[in-house]
Amino acid sequence: MDTLPETILRQARALPEGGVLSPKEFLHLGSRAAVDQAFSRLCRAGKLLRVARGLYSSPVSSRFGSRAPSPEKVVQALAEHSGEIVMPHGASAANALGLTQQVPIREVYLTSGRSITLKLGRSEIQVKRAPRWMLALGSRPAGAAVRALAWIGPAHARESLASLHRTLPRSEWQALTSARATLPAWMAQAIGKEAFRD
Repeated sequence: MDTLPETILRQARALPEGGVLSPKEFLHLGSRAAVDQAFSRLCRAGKLLRVARGLYSSPVSSRFGSRAPSPEKVVQALAEHSGEIVMPHGASAANALGLTQQVPIREVYLTSGRSITLKLGRSEIQVKRAPRWMLALGSRPAGAAVRALAWIGPAHARESLASLHRTLPRSEWQALTSARATLPAWMAQAIGKEAFRD
């Protein structure tokens, strides 16, 4: 029969890259102190990474050695693990939609859950709690447009909306204009004015 650390490691290695484990998942195998001790030893041995308080992931092995899993995969696994929505920050969305040439220096995501800082090797990823309206349209382009506009702010919303009106697929533009009632007043007004130009 496997020891507690072997069981934890086997389950960790069975997960896809970026998959996360919590000590709570193993409390049926031993006391809280024993489970915590097993996780701590696996981290010290470099077999697991502590990505946040109570969350662990396996390092990825390659022919060049071992590395931390990709931030996108850890964030996606975190969303599945917690059942919360996690989306790229408005700066990333604005860049992806061609509204800015700026590439965000730090990786930041928005969530419906609690704010958390993930540590992956030398990099830190911020997952910040966001208001419901920022996440309402999800990962679709209209949702990315809402987060991009929130980041851009009222001063530059008009030119950004003119660009979005040209580049978003018609169905996404309609989804954006239909969501006006749930958005902040300045954004709803700017979208309404741009939509009126149709």
